[in-house]
Amino acid sequence: MNLSFFPSFSRWLPVILIAGLAGGALPASAQVAPLKPDSRKALLYTIAITDSLQVSVFGEEDLSRITRVDARGLINLPLVGEVKVFALTLRDAEQAIARAYRDGRFLRNPQVTVTVEVYAVREISVQGQVKNPQRVMLPPESAMTVLEAITKCGGFSDSAKGTEVRVTRVDADGKVKVFIVDIDSLIKGKDRAKSEDNSLLLLPGDIIYVPERMI
Repeated sequence: MNLSFFPSFSRWLPVILIAGLAGGALPASAQVAPLKPDSRKALLYTIAITDSLQVSVFGEEDLSRITRVDARGLINLPLVGEVKVFALTLRDAEQAIARAYRDGRFLRNPQVTVTVEVYAVREISVQGQVKNPQRVMLPPESAMTVLEAITKCGGFSDSAKGTEVRVTRVDADGKVKVFIVDIDSLIKGKDRAKSEDNSLLLLPGDIIYVPERMI
């Protein structure tokens, strides 16, 4: 395994690359970092519990592996041990892993790529005053908003209180978070909604509850 925290080769790599470019091609021995996966997916997708991730460290084959996100939201990697990746985007996970190798003084400038090998079951529950309360599957490589989830359930019932839709989320540490979303204002296109969570993107396990309007 080539652990390159202070690689002597790194001082000469720019010279080699420039020489290769001047000759019209890179030398056979020069390596070029692979292209990143679709940047839109890397920005939108958030990692879920039980996802299987392919973690690749460029130039360090012994550090590259497939690992599963455990119930605490952690993955286990060589040398650095546990790294929390739950609810991170793929891009943020890459940065967190790279930071772990830098902070541990194992690698100077690690180039990390994270992709999803096997997706966990990704669903949410929509309850209360919607026309068809049900579980909704989240698309694996794109985001879903609260409004989109409610729309998939047929929209609000006649007695729904759309200004105070509640989203309950339990994170990997067991902490419960509750968000209040003003869907009515979003539907009506108002500039100012009553809540600060209208841009909330859903995560697997979220519970949406639409309360009844008091008459």
